[in-house]
Amino acid sequence: MSSEPTPEDMSLEELRDEIRTIDREIVEKIAQRTYVADTIAQVKDEQGLPTTDEQQEQAVMDRAGENAQQFDVDANLVKAMFRLLIELNKVEQRENR
Repeated sequence: MSSEPTPEDMSLEELRDEIRTIDREIVEKIAQRTYVADTIAQVKDEQGLPTTDEQQEQAVMDRAGENAQQFDVDANLVKAMFRLLIELNKVEQRENR
């Protein structure tokens, strides 16, 4: 047996490499989002504003749904991911106050 990869294996590996790149970019974007959310928390704290802003959270969820539709991705999945991001940011904001 030859140890040379078949074209199918190479194609699969290339696809997996692409997934690894995308996964890293997703984590990088989450880190950027978290940094901005932390900055927002600092501004809220300086201005004496509450941690939770339900109107803003709804606007984020609405945008998430619209973006999901634009990219033909399941809106419920995208909204669930954003709900988790929002909740994690709120927990971190409360812990840092």
